Amino acid sequence: MQGFSLWIWGCLAKVRDRVIQTVGLIGLTVSLGCGLGSTVSAHELTPTVIDFRVVENQLAMRIRMNLEAFAAGIDLDAVVNTDTAEQVETYNRLRLTSVDALEPEARAFAESWLPKLLVSAGTPLDLQLEAVETEAVADPMLPRSTFLMVSADLPEGARSLTFQWPTGSGPLVLRQNDVEAPYTGYLLSGEITPVIPIAGGAQVTGLEAFLDYIPVGFDHILPKGLDHILFVLGLFFFSRHLRPLVWQISAFTLAHTITLGLATMGWVSVSPEIVEPLIAASITFVAVENIFVRRLHPWRPVVIFCFGLLHGLGFASVLGEFGLPAEQLVPALLGFNVGVELGQLTVIAIAFGLVGFWFRNHPKYRGRVAMPASATIALIGAYWCVERVFF
Repeated sequence: MQGFSLWIWGCLAKVRDRVIQTVGLIGLTVSLGCGLGSTVSAHELTPTVIDFRVVENQLAMRIRMNLEAFAAGIDLDAVVNTDTAEQVETYNRLRLTSVDALEPEARAFAESWLPKLLVSAGTPLDLQLEAVETEAVADPMLPRSTFLMVSADLPEGARSLTFQWPTGSGPLVLRQNDVEAPYTGYLLSGEITPVIPIAGGAQVTGLEAFLDYIPVGFDHILPKGLDHILFVLGLFFFSRHLRPLVWQISAFTLAHTITLGLATMGWVSVSPEIVEPLIAASITFVAVENIFVRRLHPWRPVVIFCFGLLHGLGFASVLGEFGLPAEQLVPALLGFNVGVELGQLTVIAIAFGLVGFWFRNHPKYRGRVAMPASATIALIGAYWCVERVFF
């Protein structure tokens, strides 16, 4: 009986070892596939931005959008990166189309899509496309913006507006212009705005701005921030103990909070052409150090603090895509930062739930999970660094 029990325990130990090895290989394959696949084209989708104003009883809107993604029929609620969409071939064809050749496609799209954008001033407005402006194809690796100039006549005596953003359209930043205390909102698809006075006065409160920008920050980490996810995972795989992770995350959080605030205030400005390769290099450095260093040396939190300064500049570039409400800049910035932190903690929680909780106390954890995962992260970071410098 005792021999049988020992045999059972031996079999279970082999199964456990095989599971650990499999987890490491899955992490290697998935990370490499997702990382390299998403960086070949770097087609991360950004929110649509609508700036609107009322002049002489007429609504004027300037809609900045990734028109190729809309026209290709991509569900912007479900797709984060266009390379993963079923319509990627159509999207890539449109993205490389010249400005003159794209305009008929843009007008045909607008004719069918504008009726889905429900704008009301007591009664639904008839939106008319006035002009289309599309950026020329500069860098074929990057998406470009198209601007739809749209107008609508308001009914006599109209004093307020509401907007309903169509489903499947991803997030929207809606900004009122040329009035006191203008409305600024962040809408997900299918959502409708509160009543917006045409004369102004619908400016969000500090609490509303704070709450509105938490999901913006979270969304930039999960699911859109693969480079930041890999950096955080690099911190996670350094050690199986909690204390080194706390020190690293604390240094990283403090640093990116500082530069995010400074850059958003306009006090610091560094070109993304410099920041993005350095962020990729920081991912590689942290992952390589995981392989060769076994304990937390005093210099690592300092180095991570410096890398956090870079990542904060990267976060600031995201906010630059759609801006913050000028009157509630600090609450919105704090909300964005809270969202980023929640996203980072979620990444760590997922990693702990999938790997750390089950295997971190196993003697082969470092060799079969932490080191293969770190090596994969290092390779992806190095690939990104080369791509962002030379391509």
